[in-house]
Amino acid sequence: MDLSVVVPLYNEEESVPLLVEQVLRAVRPLGLAHELVVVDDGSTDGTAAVLRRLSAAVPELVVVLLRRNYGQTAAMAAGFDASSGAVIVTLDGDLQNDPADIPMLLERLEQGYDLVSGWRHQRQDHALWRLLPSRLANRLIARVTGVRLHDYGCSLKAYRREVVDDLNLYGELHRFLPALAFIEGARISEVEVNHHARRFGQSKYGLDRTFRVLMDLLTVWFMKRFLTRPMHVFGFGGLAAMLLGLLFTAALVVEKLVLGAEIGDRPLLLVALISVLAGVQLFCFGLLAEVQMRTYHESQGRPIYRVRETLRGSGGAASLT
Repeated sequence: MDLSVVVPLYNEEESVPLLVEQVLRAVRPLGLAHELVVVDDGSTDGTAAVLRRLSAAVPELVVVLLRRNYGQTAAMAAGFDASSGAVIVTLDGDLQNDPADIPMLLERLEQGYDLVSGWRHQRQDHALWRLLPSRLANRLIARVTGVRLHDYGCSLKAYRREVVDDLNLYGELHRFLPALAFIEGARISEVEVNHHARRFGQSKYGLDRTFRVLMDLLTVWFMKRFLTRPMHVFGFGGLAAMLLGLLFTAALVVEKLVLGAEIGDRPLLLVALISVLAGVQLFCFGLLAEVQMRTYHESQGRPIYRVRETLRGSGGAASLT
């Protein structure tokens, strides 16, 4: 299979027929062996029934029906697992992404990139509730992760299979896929894509996701900086806290022995004790995190590096001049 188009859906009964039609219209002329993998994330409307009917008529359609609503990240992971293409393209099922942009993403991917992300440079969303929070989030995510993209929230992306195979998704991490791929050494590009106003139903996004996104952003930041060396952050913090506590303790001991001062009711004594205890705890957390990191890599056979290419000589003599 050359190409898999993965689409997570939730309560998009009216959009599904048009979505399938538009995707196949964009993909079929490419001459690639392709499939359309649609994941129904526990929809409560008639989405599943529409997909069952379409699957009997469309040979390229692969339908995955989840038992309940797990969220977009889980639905996307299910689509990745069900797909078999060497290249995977993802997009939303609400018809706001334009399937006609898929050939453009594939063309950019063939220029040597591992992931190509869409940029909705002319978004058709509410300026206050969607555009402003999105722009602020994109700038924050780009600053924290080091991956400079204009539009992290755009679901229209193209991936090489080896990039997807390296990703483990949970929480709200689907929006951080470029950052996760960058951690694995992927080469990333961005192209401007079309964006349409929603035609059916209501948006599934809201300000309630902000807190979850921020927590996942902290997770991605930690993975980028300290995934294979957690002791560097916990151990440093622990040693700093213990050193601070010991300095306070030494100062109090000098006051007690040299100046004869009473230190039992001094707030500094409590600060010293807390600092030493916190330092020991942080240092122990670092040791436990090191053990967990080794278990994570060794139990799954995951290397701590990724080889992009191996070049071997032909074995024959050659002149360098």
